[in-house]
Amino acid sequence: MVSVVEALVSGGSATPGPPLGPSLGPLGVNVKAIIDKINEQTKAFSGMQVPVKVIVDDKKQFTVQVGTPPTSALIKKEVGVETGSGTPNTNTVGNLTAKQAVKIARMKKSDTLAKSLKNAVKEVVGSCVPLGVTFEGLKPKEAIVAINSGKFDSELSEPM
Repeated sequence: MVSVVEALVSGGSATPGPPLGPSLGPLGVNVKAIIDKINEQTKAFSGMQVPVKVIVDDKKQFTVQVGTPPTSALIKKEVGVETGSGTPNTNTVGNLTAKQAVKIARMKKSDTLAKSLKNAVKEVVGSCVPLGVTFEGLKPKEAIVAINSGKFDSELSEPM
């Protein structure tokens, strides 16, 4: 029988304590080896909560699947803020550049339904709305209109 343990861990600094240790211990696996593997795979997401799935089979072999943090967490990291704006329609907390939006869109490649980089970037820009983050100095809704009109095509024409 296969056992699956899902948890949110801090990128690059998972520990054998809760939530992983108590869930993995009863399965009779090498918890330290699993924690080391998780930390190795999540070090790029340092300081962010990362979804992790550990699959353990009957022979005590394990597989670690790492998800990507939420788009909003990636935006906040790129912009350099801890939290979004409490009043996003009136206060802005930061500005996302096209280059940063492309970076986030590529990180979220496996989670997006967008078929092109341009549409993936529009999803990222849409996530800026509740955070109070602008895109290239434009409010997110204005930015999506600008992206649709082709204003940022030079940055967004690369393959996904």
